[in-house]
Amino acid sequence: MHTPTQDPRRWIVLAILSGSLLLISMDTTILNVAFPSLVGDLQPGAVQQLWIIDIYALALSGLLVTAGALGDRWGRKRLLMAGFGIFALASLIAVFSTEAWHVIAARALLGVGGAAIMPSTLSILRSVFTDAKERAFALAVWAAVFGGGMAFGPVIGGLLVQDYGWHSAFLLNLPVTAVIVVAGLRYLPESRSPRAAGKWDWTGVGQSIVGMLALAGGIKQLGKSGVADPLPWALLILAAVSLTLFVRRQLRVPNPLLQVRLFTKPAFSVAATAIFLPMVGMGAILFLVTQWLQYGQGYTPLEAGLRLLPAPLALICASMVAPTLMQRFAIRHVLGGGLVVLAAGMALPWTLQQFTGLGYPAFAAALTIMGLGAGIATTVASVTLISAAPADEVSSAAAIEETCYELGSAMGVAILGSTAAALYRGNLPALGLDAPTTAAVRDSVGEAAHTAEQLGGTLGRTLLEAASQAYTLAITPAFLMAGVLAIAAAATAWTLIPRDLRPTENH
Repeated sequence: MHTPTQDPRRWIVLAILSGSLLLISMDTTILNVAFPSLVGDLQPGAVQQLWIIDIYALALSGLLVTAGALGDRWGRKRLLMAGFGIFALASLIAVFSTEAWHVIAARALLGVGGAAIMPSTLSILRSVFTDAKERAFALAVWAAVFGGGMAFGPVIGGLLVQDYGWHSAFLLNLPVTAVIVVAGLRYLPESRSPRAAGKWDWTGVGQSIVGMLALAGGIKQLGKSGVADPLPWALLILAAVSLTLFVRRQLRVPNPLLQVRLFTKPAFSVAATAIFLPMVGMGAILFLVTQWLQYGQGYTPLEAGLRLLPAPLALICASMVAPTLMQRFAIRHVLGGGLVVLAAGMALPWTLQQFTGLGYPAFAAALTIMGLGAGIATTVASVTLISAAPADEVSSAAAIEETCYELGSAMGVAILGSTAAALYRGNLPALGLDAPTTAAVRDSVGEAAHTAEQLGGTLGRTLLEAASQAYTLAITPAFLMAGVLAIAAAATAWTLIPRDLRPTENH
């Protein structure tokens, strides 16, 4: 039964917010396809290439907490529109870039815009959908759009880049942004948090940004340089110190930037864990499978992107079913069951490898099962997390949720990706190549494929087959580790979420 305060524009609002989120989520992966032609055109150095890839996620992660608090105070609609203004400006800079540092600056601005947009979408959605059942459906749409956008990015990017060059990956943002801003100015309601009054906590802002930048940077650097490099450890120590000071300060000040006390609610903490741990696995698996398809199987970026589609298609279908399951069964069972299905999909390639060779059909089946599990688990976790937060603390909940997505994915690529790289090197046979060539081949499967192409002939084919086989054997144990993380999240859900928790509770 609907409450009398239902906003008649809520479904239009959902469509606008979904368009906003689709653009942001696609932008996290669309560069993967455009990157080779961008490198060929602008010739960035190795360090510049790393910054082009990483700066978006670093800026986004570093500013999510501050942006959520700013939206509470300044107005969530206003911040969302400002975020799209920044996003459009950054896209224009990228389109007209002629130097690598232009693209780095554009990607940093895109991250700033994304940080303003993402918490605002969830905060506005929570304020507009006051009925719990409708809110669960709206959050299911949100989860489906977010997951689908990340996976459709390479496909759409591949189609554009193939015909129009790497600039088109950024040019796409401009017309979509224009439509969203025009519709948003007309239909989106403004909302603020009554708790956001009082003095702005500049010290907390500094601690949050330094801590989150150091954490995200440390995780990424750990994946690139390994455990022997002191830099990632220094960054992670800085992150631990900054974030500890931040949390202690937020517990003291009367108007905190982030309501860290939300973590005292078991349902909230478990929901955050149920987003973070699976994202560690999913982030790594999508990265590793994309590499396997392109380098191990010889597909173009577009062909690789198309072969990833079983995951987002299954995720979208499962996300739409999740609200019905939540009404019929206890949340702990739906969330735990979704995580177990996700774990089964993650473990499938390793299991099949023990009995038979691995081809694309095995990975397609695994991606489908993973998509089904992830769609149910992330949707239920999102609904639970947002519903567990009082309406005036929803920006804090949104910032925490987005951080779980971003840091989980980055940590997966860093830790499980590094594990797969080490196993790949261990699986490579001796091929009788000279020392520099051997070093290049051992560096990564991408370098091995490039070297094989340069060598050509029988030696090149032999090298490519050996590298492909070594990489296939290397990635499935990483998949299995990802499955263990999903099982751990499922056990947490069954243990800590109250038996009687239902999504029909309005907070």
